[in-house]
Amino acid sequence: MDYLDLAPVARMAGTVRLPGSKSISNRTLLLAALSRGETEVANLLDADDVDRMLGALRALGIRIVRRGTGRDFTVLGSAGAIPVKHASLFLGNAGTAFRPLTAVLAFSGGTYELSGVARMHERPIGDLVDALRALGANVRYLGAEGFPPLAIGEGRMSEGRARNGERVAIRGDVSSQFLSALLMALPLTGGGVAVEVLGELISQPYVEMTLNLMARFGVAVQCEQWRTLRLPAESAYVSPGRISVEGDASSASYFLAAGAIGGGPIRVEGVGRDSIQGDVRFAETLAAMGATVDAGPDWIEVRGERPLRALDADFKRMPDAAMTAAVAALFADGPSTLRHIGSWRVKETDRIAAMATELSKLGARVDTGPDWLCIVPPAKLVPATIDTYDDHRMAMCFSLAALGGIAVRINDPQCVRKTFPGYFAEFRALAR
Repeated sequence: MDYLDLAPVARMAGTVRLPGSKSISNRTLLLAALSRGETEVANLLDADDVDRMLGALRALGIRIVRRGTGRDFTVLGSAGAIPVKHASLFLGNAGTAFRPLTAVLAFSGGTYELSGVARMHERPIGDLVDALRALGANVRYLGAEGFPPLAIGEGRMSEGRARNGERVAIRGDVSSQFLSALLMALPLTGGGVAVEVLGELISQPYVEMTLNLMARFGVAVQCEQWRTLRLPAESAYVSPGRISVEGDASSASYFLAAGAIGGGPIRVEGVGRDSIQGDVRFAETLAAMGATVDAGPDWIEVRGERPLRALDADFKRMPDAAMTAAVAALFADGPSTLRHIGSWRVKETDRIAAMATELSKLGARVDTGPDWLCIVPPAKLVPATIDTYDDHRMAMCFSLAALGGIAVRINDPQCVRKTFPGYFAEFRALAR
């Protein structure tokens, strides 16, 4: 299907059960693969990015068995020893697979090639590679310097060998995935390494999620004011036995915003006050815009009235959910400014440029800077055809424009397969 036409929507209300979190799914699969023992993983996300991780781990010799017809799997851990020592992995545009696998394979004593789609080859990885090289890993660029594709190891299968008490530095202001990838891989060296974070750490909640999951697999990282993170000596992953993937908080943002814009109430189930994901705080953004928010341990409910209040907010901690805020700003009572979103430029597309272009099609006036976006909402939205740039979040957040009483065409709607294949079915089920 080349496009999807959304009719004008008068109101949104109902309940949606969220699919599993992409970030938690891929981290859990990798940690389970590196652990001693078997891990039962429940509610794994059914989407392209997770399929990339599953395929890669199986190609590396990790046995993963599906239980029944649902999304429950058993992962037979390798106790830190990747079985297959020579492999070529194609990882699409899955950053949550590409970055951590790069780090893990750099310490696995084999020879590997990692590649992806054209856009993945435009997404920087140099800061992670520099840190791995500093620890003795042999990582080479097969194309442009600082970008995938990569070759790891050569000849006699050289590998990184960090020593107890060693320090390594890595930048935190480009992508938090670099730090998360490095931390998840370091127990393969035996631990005892201190990681120094250079510059401002963006998307800190995603690193907090990484540390939370590592602790569940037996490796507790000591965090010193987010400047230094220390792995204990003789670190090794041990299966917790069973782990359930909570719902995706970033995906929740579209439905919560629909409740605020479209009256509601809309309740999302699968995330709530007990979530380990930073994007659950998007509900606080909606409350600041005038919506009514209620929450329980694993649910959040939102209702609202238009116009919403304009906002000027820092989204450094939740850049993915900031895209939803940008579309919600179309329904605000004045100009809204989103700050500290510079990481958008190295995502699936340059999201600052893409959002500015598509918001303008709907009649908004948009100004941009290196890491900010200002949206002046129009008096009335204009029907538009939205280009999605092979970016799942572009497709999902711009579906909300149909709440402005206009028809919206979404080009390439299948791009939501990356994280939420059933998104548009759930959206239509809530439309009134």
